[in-house]
Amino acid sequence: MRIVLVRRICQGFFLVLFLWLCVTATVGTQWWRMRGWPINFILDLDPLTTLSTLLATGTLYAPLLWSVAALVLTLFLGRFFCGFACPLGTLNQIIGWLGFGGKGKTARAARLTANRHRPAQAVKYYLLFFLLACAALGSVQSGLLDPLPLLTRSVNLALAPLFDPGLGVLHDEPRVYVSVWIMGALLAATLGLNLFVPRFFCRFACPLGALFGLSSRFVPWRIGKTSDACGDCHLCEEHCEGACRPSGKIILSECVLCMNCLDACPAGRMTYSAKPSAAGEAPLADMSRRGVLLAGTGLLLAPLWRVGAVAATGRDPALIRPPGALDEERFLARCIRCGQCMRACPSNIIQPALLEAGAQGLWTPTLNFRVGRSGCQPNCVACGQVCPTAAIRPLTLDEKAGRGDFAGNGPIRLGTAFVDRTRCLPWVMDRPCIVCQELCPVSPKAIFTRTVFEPIRDGVGLAVRGASGSVAGAAGKAGAAIGTGGAQAGAAGAEHTGANALAGAGAGSGGGAGASIGTGVGSRTVEIPASAAMALNLSSGDYYLRSNGAPDSPLSRIIGRVGATLTLDKPLPATAKADILVRLQRPFVDAARCIGCGMCEHECPVSGLRAIRVSGENESRSGPGRMLI
Repeated sequence: MRIVLVRRICQGFFLVLFLWLCVTATVGTQWWRMRGWPINFILDLDPLTTLSTLLATGTLYAPLLWSVAALVLTLFLGRFFCGFACPLGTLNQIIGWLGFGGKGKTARAARLTANRHRPAQAVKYYLLFFLLACAALGSVQSGLLDPLPLLTRSVNLALAPLFDPGLGVLHDEPRVYVSVWIMGALLAATLGLNLFVPRFFCRFACPLGALFGLSSRFVPWRIGKTSDACGDCHLCEEHCEGACRPSGKIILSECVLCMNCLDACPAGRMTYSAKPSAAGEAPLADMSRRGVLLAGTGLLLAPLWRVGAVAATGRDPALIRPPGALDEERFLARCIRCGQCMRACPSNIIQPALLEAGAQGLWTPTLNFRVGRSGCQPNCVACGQVCPTAAIRPLTLDEKAGRGDFAGNGPIRLGTAFVDRTRCLPWVMDRPCIVCQELCPVSPKAIFTRTVFEPIRDGVGLAVRGASGSVAGAAGKAGAAIGTGGAQAGAAGAEHTGANALAGAGAGSGGGAGASIGTGVGSRTVEIPASAAMALNLSSGDYYLRSNGAPDSPLSRIIGRVGATLTLDKPLPATAKADILVRLQRPFVDAARCIGCGMCEHECPVSGLRAIRVSGENESRSGPGRMLI
């Protein structure tokens, strides 16, 4: 079997495996969802992630030991991962073939020009030095350009959601991610540049490729020529994926082991063996002293990023990390921005951060309770189970809820909810609402209410009259209709009502004076002016009638309404005028019990800026973020 065919089979296998593991990074009950699949296997093969987190934290996370095996093989075989396994490298190669895969002299000349070695290929080494310098000072930024986290993030957040709406293939409803268009544009640019230069990202910007290139400097097995004698066909350079100059003095660190030169050479002079190339070798691409010094700016920039970005007094209160996240300094020393936690979150509330954590926190996971389907579910710990570097440590449900062995520590707190009284409906608009208190999952609830009764606007001193329920009410109506003859109508009512004579007479005289009230003892149906509070749902159970000018009189709840006629739960005391009051259950937050789950913020009916919002104060993960309770 031709070695090129073997390489293509390996590339196809790892690309399909990578895409499949992205699919399985989905919470659900189906067999193809997250049920024991090693979804981080490809990420665990990344030695740049291992080296960065090792420099930043001084520790090695056990699953990343797989990358040590990949690095050791590179020391003996060369950049086999770039040529045989890297899924982004495979995609770049496919797009490059589409752009330069033609036949004829013109296409051959274009390939030869595109595949010549360029001094700019040293840029990726400068980027590698810069990222390692940042990591050495505690700020892991490698995930921004590392091809494996980059592609994982792009597929998880930009491509996979395209299969959700309508199809329901991965999730049963569309997924939303903040600033995902930027990630999609970067992926499109990364792939599109291959139409101009094959494997553009691999040659010029890939820090992982640079690390593999440095590791392959002294490989015992390498691509080379068996003889310095060579014709002018340049077929090896025409098909070279690494632009490593195979027809001349080959640059070992740039060879991606595509094996195209072995397959293309008509004389069979190209070989893969332990012998040095007969035409000479250069271990590394030419790097300028100025470029190396510029890459060292990471030693200065990382501390500058840290100044004020996550300080206790200057941190953005909107920065809320997922449950189980390490304290901010250690979190930024581990997070590689792969997007696994964002894709796995069933509530879709883990979002890529922009500047909430400063420039060094770009695209790290943060919680946004205004999107998704709910707050942080109490019975979900998926984000910590999928994090490949333990920036979000795996939790058990008992630890998250503070049960059993963890009862002494209490539940994991993400932050604290605060009521904005300038936007809360019961506080500022006299509208009944207890959504936040009802949905609070904490027991006892962290949100409690205090009930007050407030008169509504345009509902004070309303003229009311009885509609049914007593003869006195009918007499009162008659008195109101007669107007000046209200006293006679009241007397007539008194002849028939006996004990209600005084009430009937009073109602009649009130009607004559324009008060329009004839409610008697036992009457539960009254009428109000047709224009009064017609826009309100008075029969919701939150509205009451009370005698005007008598703040201590009992309240009658409105339990029904037909037009201007109100049905009460108990008779309204005889009165000429009444007030409509609304019962308001104003929310308060017990910070000692609030866990910052965001259920209240997500479901708050106030659109836009919610009337109750969670901020990072009092979080469990770090001392500086705690409040004094």
